[in-house]
Amino acid sequence: MTNENLYSSENPLLQPFQTIHETAPFNSVKIGHYLPAFDAAIEIAKKEVQEIIENPMSPDFNNTIVALDLAGEKLERIKAIFFNLNSAETSDEMQNIAQDVAPKLSDFSNDITLNEQLFARIREVHNQTENRVLNVEETTLLEKTYRRFVRSGANLNEEDKAKYREITRELSQLGLKYQENVLAETNAYELLITDERDLSGLPESIVDMAAQTAQSKNKEGWLFNLQSPSYVPFLKYADNRSLREQIFRASSSRANHGNENDNNEIIKRIVSLRIDKAHLIGFKTHAEYKLQERMAETPEKVTRFLDDLHQESKPFAAKEFAEVQEYAEKSGFSGQVQRWDWAYYSEKLKSEKYNFTDEEVKPYLQLEKVIDGVFSLARKLYGLRLEENKNIEVYQPEVSAYEVFDEDNRFIAVLYLDFFPREGKRSGAWMTDYRTQSNVNGNSIRPHISLVTNFSRPTESTPSLLTFDEVTTFLHEFGHGLHGMLSQCQFPGTSGTNVYWDFVELPSQIHENWAYEKEWLDQFAVHYQTGEEMPDELVLKIQKAQNFQAAYMMERQLSFAMLDMAYHHRELPVEGDLKEFELNAIASTDLLEPVEGSLQSTAFSHIFSGGYDAGYYSYKWAEVLDADAFSVFQENGIFDRDTADSFRKNILEKGGSEHPMILYKAFRGQEPTAAALLKRNGLV
Repeated sequence: MTNENLYSSENPLLQPFQTIHETAPFNSVKIGHYLPAFDAAIEIAKKEVQEIIENPMSPDFNNTIVALDLAGEKLERIKAIFFNLNSAETSDEMQNIAQDVAPKLSDFSNDITLNEQLFARIREVHNQTENRVLNVEETTLLEKTYRRFVRSGANLNEEDKAKYREITRELSQLGLKYQENVLAETNAYELLITDERDLSGLPESIVDMAAQTAQSKNKEGWLFNLQSPSYVPFLKYADNRSLREQIFRASSSRANHGNENDNNEIIKRIVSLRIDKAHLIGFKTHAEYKLQERMAETPEKVTRFLDDLHQESKPFAAKEFAEVQEYAEKSGFSGQVQRWDWAYYSEKLKSEKYNFTDEEVKPYLQLEKVIDGVFSLARKLYGLRLEENKNIEVYQPEVSAYEVFDEDNRFIAVLYLDFFPREGKRSGAWMTDYRTQSNVNGNSIRPHISLVTNFSRPTESTPSLLTFDEVTTFLHEFGHGLHGMLSQCQFPGTSGTNVYWDFVELPSQIHENWAYEKEWLDQFAVHYQTGEEMPDELVLKIQKAQNFQAAYMMERQLSFAMLDMAYHHRELPVEGDLKEFELNAIASTDLLEPVEGSLQSTAFSHIFSGGYDAGYYSYKWAEVLDADAFSVFQENGIFDRDTADSFRKNILEKGGSEHPMILYKAFRGQEPTAAALLKRNGLV
């Protein structure tokens, strides 16, 4: 089948996208288009790779390295559309297709990286040290390509290559199955309240949302579920302790019920296969394998980093725990505070200490106004203008699409925003792209970025009012989005967020800092009913409460990172009970009693299906970077354009074109220290 025949097919995924900015043609794509499109695009990509292999010219950077980076562009577009929707708007049919496609994509990837002729060309270019004139980004792409092949088994013998193929094929399917199980368990649970007395303590907005949810399911009463906008406030505010316990146990035991959605054996198999893969490539552990391509470099450095933070935060966290326990007892509670009590009494303690609640803040954080505020921040810092374009096709009616322009009215990117939870959307928040930026030989490709969250829905009586945490989440994901949108790299393989994973969180986490700045809040935070600006005293209370239980939260994040390393810095598979394994891994950080039946691991999607395996420490690593980097804004002014220009030019525009420490030092002038983070968290 020729390229022409494939492109002239009636399948919209295989035709050139005749849409605004060549955006994804969501309106035309049907479920039946995906499998044929994948099959055809794989064949196109194979032909493109084969042309590189058969090129009669001597291998050089352009005809081998650049050509390979550009090969499979059609396949990459189709993958982006399908797998992004599989996370944000999935169905049983899409999940079945994903399971069918995953091994095909794994086989295709292995066909490339295990091809001896192709690797021979790459190796020859890599060894051409004499008379080789490459710029920094070109050198980075060459080194990255060579390492990718070596790390993907290019040097293995035929028997081990076959093993490698089997391992990666199975891992691709297991990761999908793991996430499908978590989503199924999340959607399966409902807490229907029919007695109004059981709503005691819950804010009116949460009650209204629960009533609306029940109505949408044709049920009488108030319906709560495990989506964050429902689950989190229920634990914070519901006076009914037995119901708090019920919903907590449901959330903390997802995919741990011994049913068809159980993830215990999947976890053991994933860990075992990752170990086997690392051993094949020549590493003792999966963590060693992964960290070779990270700023941290080795498991020992990660472990030391986590331990150092733990030693600083644990004494403070113990005091915070004792404070909540004492407060609960003074409030008439007897016994040990349990996990379903923690958020409830912590919120009451916070309210008493700082004389405000999250519910007091929400009326000033109407989603539409927050969007204005975030866009205003992008304009002040980076000169960006974002305009909604309703003619850009979207995959769901709730999604909105924006064109992004710079100060000279040049088109920069397309940005999709998808805010609210749905049964077909996985939990959490993330940034992704539908097209990656590149500029090869003057062919400028601008990126298409998507931010996906699970924020509080509007009700019949109120607009969407965000919690303060949801505002910081928005800023976080928008920071990732800026990293993708502002990229000015040559190659797809080095642009945008194609960076070391312990560096990728810097652009996201640094932008969270503006949420605590009065200058920024004053630009948009007005009461949705009265139009009154957020009072200065309320802003001050938010700032004072910034470090409330900062040490406890530090220990919680460290426990996730330690659990991740426990799974992945080991030479033998995990055997026996995962609950016992988990408790041992996080014992030094845990302050609350373990709960029978609960298991973090079975819903720890970050490390078993989200790419953060041996990398969850990245969040704390990047916090050190972001606290240190934001101190420059604090010194020069939070809207200082020179500082923002430097951050943009040295970090946001450079993607993965150079080693991240070089980029960071170009902005900061020095390597980061943890001092700024400890100071910001009040741990000094």
